[in-house]
Amino acid sequence: MKIAFVQIYPEFGQIEKNVNRAIAFMQSMPADIYVLPELFATGYVFESRAELMSLAEPAESGFTAVTLGQFARANNAGIVYGFPEKAPDGLFNSCAFVDGINRPVVYRKLHLFYKEKQLFDPGNTRLKIVHFREARLGMMICFDWIFPEVARRLALMGAQVICHPVNLVMPYCQNAMTTRSIENRVFTITANRIGVENRGGLECRFTGQSQVTDCKGNVLYCASSDKEETFVADINVVDADDKNINELNNIWEDRRIDFLEPGDR
Repeated sequence: MKIAFVQIYPEFGQIEKNVNRAIAFMQSMPADIYVLPELFATGYVFESRAELMSLAEPAESGFTAVTLGQFARANNAGIVYGFPEKAPDGLFNSCAFVDGINRPVVYRKLHLFYKEKQLFDPGNTRLKIVHFREARLGMMICFDWIFPEVARRLALMGAQVICHPVNLVMPYCQNAMTTRSIENRVFTITANRIGVENRGGLECRFTGQSQVTDCKGNVLYCASSDKEETFVADINVVDADDKNINELNNIWEDRRIDFLEPGDR
């Protein structure tokens, strides 16, 4: 199975332009599954909740969902992408999986970072597994990475590939995702953006370095920190079903959950 990330420099507020730019990158690099960055079509630094509301979209009928769904269906692909979700119960930093055939599968970010807490409502959806062709996909968003229980829970639910849209500004995540892959024996694909946004007195410099890591922690590719690019990795997803470290150690069977608090399981 071919999995790809798209690393772009979004133009703030230009949804149609940013979506079409991402599609152009995907057209240049055929794959089965694409992962786009967090909030890739809108940009990240919203000056107010009112501005966020003006750019947020419904999960199913928004321009981004419809346009990416059309591309996915025409190219027999699946796409995971980040977007600001406008819903009856709030405004969420969300990601969705679309294939253009089934209804989008939506995950709302559980762990909001910094000033996101002043703009978005905290996620209220459970972690989910998406079945696409022969693969089982998990989704988490950006700062979720710092909580290892998120990736662990997705792996315990059966995820073979964790799709990770991000807008990273700190230098730690890429190394951490190597650890997430090792400790859970899963593939991870982190799709970041590049560039700078300076709005409303807040400057964010995004670190790029989108990354694909295999289920043994080998980095298959890490992108540049300052260039738009995409990369496709050809993986065998069933490799992630092997949880054996050696003939005597299995990461699931060796867990001493009898000595862990229920919330740590």
